Amino acid sequence: MARDYYEILGVERNADKEDIKRAYRRLARKYHPDVNKESGADERFKEINRAYEVLSEPETRARYDRFGEAGASGGMPDMGDMGGFADIFESFFSGFSTAGQQPRRRSGPMRGEDLRFDQKLEFREAIFGGEKQIKITHLETCAVCSGSGAKPGTRPRTCGTCNGAGQVRRATRTPFGSFTQVSTCPTCNGTGQVIEDKCEPCSGLGLTQVNKKLKITIPAGVDSGTRLRVSGEGDAGQKGGPAGDLYVYLFVQSDTEFEREGINILSEIKISYLQAILGDKIAVNTVDGKKPLTIPAGTQPDTVLTLEGLGVPKLGNPVARGDHLIKIKVDIPTKVSGEEKEALEKLLEKLKGGASKGGIEGFLGGIFHHR
Repeated sequence: MARDYYEILGVERNADKEDIKRAYRRLARKYHPDVNKESGADERFKEINRAYEVLSEPETRARYDRFGEAGASGGMPDMGDMGGFADIFESFFSGFSTAGQQPRRRSGPMRGEDLRFDQKLEFREAIFGGEKQIKITHLETCAVCSGSGAKPGTRPRTCGTCNGAGQVRRATRTPFGSFTQVSTCPTCNGTGQVIEDKCEPCSGLGLTQVNKKLKITIPAGVDSGTRLRVSGEGDAGQKGGPAGDLYVYLFVQSDTEFEREGINILSEIKISYLQAILGDKIAVNTVDGKKPLTIPAGTQPDTVLTLEGLGVPKLGNPVARGDHLIKIKVDIPTKVSGEEKEALEKLLEKLKGGASKGGIEGFLGGIFHHR
C-alpha cells in the first residue's frame, strides 16, 4: 500500500499551501541525489516529489483527499465511492490535458525561499530602536558556475526524456476517449536539463550556503511580534530568479523594573508614610534616566502618578510618546524608635483634639526635618 502523501511530507491534513511548500523544500534539499548519497535517497526524493506534485495543486489535492492515489493519478475510482456519474466525470477529467495540448514548462526562473530570523531585544532597545548586527545563513548563487550547476567550461544539456519541457506525458485510454496525464520528469526533476559534469563547490545545485553578517535598523517603539522585512536577503533564486526576503521577528525581553502597556510604561516606587503625609520631591528611574517626581501631600497607597511623554514612542512616529505611570506604595514600618513613637502619640492626641491641618503638617514637618 502506498504511503500517505501527508505523512511523506510530514504535514497535517489541514496544512495550508505554504506549510506544504516549506516541508517539500526542506525534504528535497535533504534527499536530493546530488547531496544525499545514502542508499534509498533517490527513491525517497522521487516519493517526496510525487507527494508535493499532488498536494501543491488544489484540484489534485482535493481528488487525493477524496479518492486517494487513484484520484490523484486519474484512475477510475470505485463506482460506490463516487456519488454519481457527474462526480466521476469531474474527478476524472480535472487536471488532465488533451493530447493536442502542450505541457507547462517549469524550467524558467524561480524565486528564492523566504527566510525567518528571530531576534531578541532588551527592553530599552525596543523603546528607542537603533542598529543591530545579525548573523544569518542563506543560499547564494554559486560564484564558480554562476548558478548553472555545471562545471566551468561545460554546459547542462537538454534532458532527453522530456526534451527540455520538465514534464512527461502519459497517454491513458478510457471509455471517454484518450487523455494525457502530465507529471514531473523523473530524469531532470522538472528542470528540463541534465548536468553531466557537476560544479564541485555547489555539487551541481547552482547554490552555496553562506554565512553573512547584516546590519538591520530597529525602529523606535517595536514590541514582541513585530516583523521586519529585509528585501533580497533570503535564499538566492535559481535560473536568474529573484532572491527571497528575510523576515526578522522581534522578541522583547522583560525588565526587572519597568513593564509596558501599549505605549505607556509602568513602574512602582515605595515611599515612607511621612512622605505620603507631607509630600516630597524625589528622583525616580525612567527609561530616560533619573527624572524629578512630585509626591503630593496626603498621597494614598496605590495612587498612580504620571510623567507625561516619558513612555514608548509610537511606532512610525517616534516624536509622539506615551506616558510613564508610577504606582505609589507606602512603606508602613512595623517598628518605630522611641522618639518617633512619642511624636506620633502627641500627633494622635492633637488629632483627637481637632487640631488644624496646617498645625498638623507643621508639627510633622518639624519631626521630618529633625529626622
